[in-house]
Amino acid sequence: MESSLWASLFLIISILVQLNAYGRRPEPEASGRSPQDLEMEEKSLKTETRFLLYSGEKGDSCQLQLHHLNTLDQCSFNSSLPLVIIVHGWSVDGMLEKWIWEMAAALKSQKSTQVNVIVADWITLAHRHYAIAVRNTRQVGQEIASFLEWLEEAVQFSRSNVHLIGYSLGAHVSGFAGSYINGTNKIGRITGLDAAGPLFEGTSPSERLSPDDADFVDAIHTFTQEHMGLSVGIKQPVAHYDFYPNGGTFQPGCHFLLMYKHIAQHGFHGITETVKCAHERAVHLFIDSIVHHHLQSTAYWCTDMNTFNKGLCLDCKKGRCNTLGYYIRKQRQQKSKKLFLVTQAHPPFKVYHYQFKIQFITQTEKPIKPTFTMTLIGTKQDTHNLPITLVKEITGNKTYSFLITLDLDIGKMTMINFTWKKTAMWANMWDTFHTIIPWAIRPHHSKLMIKQIRVKAGETQEKMTFCSQDMDDEQLYQNEEKTFVRCEKGLKTRKQKMR
Repeated sequence: MESSLWASLFLIISILVQLNAYGRRPEPEASGRSPQDLEMEEKSLKTETRFLLYSGEKGDSCQLQLHHLNTLDQCSFNSSLPLVIIVHGWSVDGMLEKWIWEMAAALKSQKSTQVNVIVADWITLAHRHYAIAVRNTRQVGQEIASFLEWLEEAVQFSRSNVHLIGYSLGAHVSGFAGSYINGTNKIGRITGLDAAGPLFEGTSPSERLSPDDADFVDAIHTFTQEHMGLSVGIKQPVAHYDFYPNGGTFQPGCHFLLMYKHIAQHGFHGITETVKCAHERAVHLFIDSIVHHHLQSTAYWCTDMNTFNKGLCLDCKKGRCNTLGYYIRKQRQQKSKKLFLVTQAHPPFKVYHYQFKIQFITQTEKPIKPTFTMTLIGTKQDTHNLPITLVKEITGNKTYSFLITLDLDIGKMTMINFTWKKTAMWANMWDTFHTIIPWAIRPHHSKLMIKQIRVKAGETQEKMTFCSQDMDDEQLYQNEEKTFVRCEKGLKTRKQKMR
């Protein structure tokens, strides 16, 4: 978390400095210059967005020019295939970033669905002070809308077959393209990848990406942690489905120590590289959904990440879950749905979500705050010594719910080995004391019982109940492993013993 604080603070402070120079809103009056000066500046800045058709061969691309029909033939644009347009965001160094070509290659590599892939290169308008680049998003949105209208007129290419994928400022560019396009029909799909937050957070739908901009809009939020009233990525919902991996605030693997490595490699721009780790994670999650299409990540409708971490939201009924990324189920919603999931720190990002509900019974009045480990036995493989720390202390006879995520597919869960760990410090102190005074009476241990363990697998929606393998002894002892099996098997074992 410390990395997100320093890195994002730097970026936000730099944006604030620019906003102070150019005004809170990128409107002409805020700059303090005459309308004539602004008109001259706009004419000098006005650059037509380059539409680069990606060929997939050695990363080559061919420029399509608006109202130049011959370029469609020269570049081998296939009007019978769907079209995906990649829209980049704000540029610090004036260069097209590596991820753009990685995404283009991933889209072209699909065997099941062939597509045209175009990169909307607006780098000359994006490589500006942030407030100016924000103002330019409307111009670029208009140019993309004009390009799509021209395709519709020239080769009868339907806008419903268009998918805009916009990152950061590019997400809002895509939204403006969807709102500016003429006619009653909308663009087929827009995907916003950590849409930019500064100057867009809290604005009306017409001033940012919104569900109204296409037939279907999905968004992934990966860097929404707020500092000084701003966040790098927009926090509010902007789509039909808004995905918040790991809560959306920050991402695993984006550590403060990496800043030093980035500075050594990139100099001052290394700080920007650190910020990009979480901000750009949305891009890599999307690419991963294409490259590892057999490992699709499922997200679940929930109010917030705290509730999600209790395992209370792993429900897929009535559209309450969906697939993150390219292969999302495109179901329009009347109201935006916020979906949450956990991911790994590296691709493939998929994890398997489980809700555990454990009924604990304590035989002492004093609350207990123990630490447990679990080993899960599955039909495919096992996972060992998962640490479990409950948020609340255990008191009385209560059921506690929490989320467990696994990096691997264990198949059907068949057995749980549960261990109540001793607190290392007190255990060592007692061992030392007992060595000196071996006749000393052992300290009184808190008593704990587990009646049953209920498990729900998010990805398969399977519900399971586990009971103690030894039904005659439900007591849990510190540093001793207790085995739980499917309750049906447990009952059979008990009946056999009774015979």
